[in-house]
Amino acid sequence: MTKVIQNEWYPASVSPPGDTLAEELEVRGMTPSDLANQMDYPLITITGIIKGDDAITPEIATRLERVFGVSATFWNNRERRYRESLAKNQVASVAART
Repeated sequence: MTKVIQNEWYPASVSPPGDTLAEELEVRGMTPSDLANQMDYPLITITGIIKGDDAITPEIATRLERVFGVSATFWNNRERRYRESLAKNQVASVAART
């Protein structure tokens, strides 16, 4: 018999990944423009992520890993959890109205 151990954490709320990105920039004394230049990526995309308007794609996560040394997996998971949270809230909202 195989025993399955599940170790997952489900927070009550999840903040946008852009919040983490903004904190990382502040800690490192960088501006969004600095990051865009180091990533060789459009500034409008970086500011969109920080504002929560744009998602962190696998390509962006890989570029963030290269600049910050924080794994692409971290950034991808951060984005996935946020999007899952939004979807769950939307489904719950629709269910509450019916």
